[in-house]
Amino acid sequence: MPKKKTALTIEERLQQALVPAEEQPYEVPENWVWVRLGAIAEIVTGGTPSKKHPEYYGGNFPFYKPSDLDQGRLTYDASEYLSEEGKKVSRIIPKNSTAVCCIGSIGKCGYLMCEGTTNQQINSAIPKINSLCLYYYLCTENFVQNLLSMASATTIAIVNKSKMESCAFPLPPLSEQQRIVERIEELFAKLDEAKERLQEVADSFAVRKAAILHKAFTGELTQQWRCENGVSDESWEEKKFSEVAVIKSNLVSPFDYLDYPHIAPDSIEKFTGRLLSYRTIREDNVKSPKHLFYKGQILYSKIRPYLSKAIIADVDGLCSADMYPIEALCNTKYLLKYMLSTEFLEQSTTAGSRSLLPKINQKELSSISVPLPTLSEQHEIVRLIDDLLARERKAQQATEQALASIDLMKKSILARAFRGELGTNKASEASALELLR
Repeated sequence: MPKKKTALTIEERLQQALVPAEEQPYEVPENWVWVRLGAIAEIVTGGTPSKKHPEYYGGNFPFYKPSDLDQGRLTYDASEYLSEEGKKVSRIIPKNSTAVCCIGSIGKCGYLMCEGTTNQQINSAIPKINSLCLYYYLCTENFVQNLLSMASATTIAIVNKSKMESCAFPLPPLSEQQRIVERIEELFAKLDEAKERLQEVADSFAVRKAAILHKAFTGELTQQWRCENGVSDESWEEKKFSEVAVIKSNLVSPFDYLDYPHIAPDSIEKFTGRLLSYRTIREDNVKSPKHLFYKGQILYSKIRPYLSKAIIADVDGLCSADMYPIEALCNTKYLLKYMLSTEFLEQSTTAGSRSLLPKINQKELSSISVPLPTLSEQHEIVRLIDDLLARERKAQQATEQALASIDLMKKSILARAFRGELGTNKASEASALELLR
């Protein structure tokens, strides 16, 4: 007869749960202990109900996938839901568990605010301790790196259930767990408030830019300049686009220009007048005729005019037949900036042909009104716009850096929290070893 296994004693089980000193990532307060994740949470691997049974889907039971998880946020909604039949064949993960992606985007996690189930890319940690304390630690860089070190060396990184169970966890006493959670959430709330305000500033850049352009093309921006230079307000004229620019049509065979740049609407950033990456005619394997354009001309996308895609070409090249090469008869930069303004946008989208793919034809573009000051005032308007927008971009960059620093601060707070460095630990409290026991 096989020898009967002897049940492990409490001390033996404790030793299995504890992380040896040489494997502990860093020092923690004396009344904390490093334990295996599997000792303080049940780790469960998800699964996908068979697609051969469509009746399993389309209900109200959340079925979480990696795309539903966002590290540092609580997860309410799933991208897909199961029926009652689907729920019956799935492993139910209770609410307040932490779902962790363990295939592909390893470490991406979310705190489940309601019960649900997950697909096989996710291992869920069902807590035996304070659920938010567990969640916040699983959001730390230290845990993610620990998890990544466990990943199997395959084409796609995978961390199985047993390896996740063996990850290290710094276990504080029970009361300290709650204090850590409260302190993290207090600090996060302040950072979220600051982030919301900064985001409002970042989002208002487009509004401020539109206001600058509006003042420029109504004459308000250069009113003082006109006074100082003896230029009358009556010097402004209302012209048709056809009076200030020539729309060129110069279709050529692409085979004669194989090494020329090929500019298409997708090569231009919307609303900004900025050229994105592009390739040559040869690289794009262009076969059909294209418009030949020259350095200094404006390239304007006639399809989807509501995207305001226009640039000044800095080289000769060929552009898509969906674009107009335009030769300015006034200051080219002035005309381009007007074409990026709300005033021009409103006219171009109203004039554009109504179809599945909105498009503005040459006749409609030619009839758009353009406010035109003297040439010297055009130069001054361009200078002022460039100066003001440069300041706005600088402010926007500073705002974006501040937003990025908030995310870094959150990571720092989490790191300090699980080192006992947030001022919440009480050395007089009984060791977490008693809790583990």
